[in-house]
Amino acid sequence: MQIARLPPEERPRERLRQHGVTALADAELLALVLGSGSPGASALDLGRRLVANGGGLRNLAPRGMAEWAAEPGIGGALASRLAAVFEISRRVRTRAPRRGQPIRHPRQVVGYLTARWADAQAECFGLLLLDARNRLLGEEIVSQGGWSASVVRPREVFRFALLAGAPALILYHNHPSGDPAPSREDIQITRQLVEAGQLLGVRVLDHLIVAAEGYASLKERGLI
Repeated sequence: MQIARLPPEERPRERLRQHGVTALADAELLALVLGSGSPGASALDLGRRLVANGGGLRNLAPRGMAEWAAEPGIGGALASRLAAVFEISRRVRTRAPRRGQPIRHPRQVVGYLTARWADAQAECFGLLLLDARNRLLGEEIVSQGGWSASVVRPREVFRFALLAGAPALILYHNHPSGDPAPSREDIQITRQLVEAGQLLGVRVLDHLIVAAEGYASLKERGLI
């Protein structure tokens, strides 16, 4: 049924006006973003189908343009709109630590890293570069799309630190599986990087793993 034929109290836009945005279901929010449906399906029908087939908004959030456009009834224009809305949401939630900010505890940066990378479908390995007083100098991405001992070499990691004049750093990567527990390879590579840093005079303060189910700090776990 077209949204215009629904009783006013069941139309997403009217419900928003009367009850506020927090009263709307996920499918209703998507319907408002879509704005229009497709032949045989209203925007609300599309929203309901996307939520049901996708398993909720969290699972829909990482989708890119190609995945949205592959959905029946979602053409290029609607795919662009959906991709843009979820990216806006990510950017609002992703408040990067400011340059010069002292980093005294993993929790100061884990929120930023989680918002940015926990829902990513591919692995990313990066660095937060710090000065002698543990103040943030910058951030670098070492590998994106998968990482292992063959990709994350000490030479590549510490090249960024040496170029930035950073005497300390925090390693991080994400687990697309959702489980932040460090693997045997995570621990092995971290210890290799800690040893390499000691030779170069660069301290590896921690290795943070972020995922949909939380985060893990190898330092807090006594693994480095």
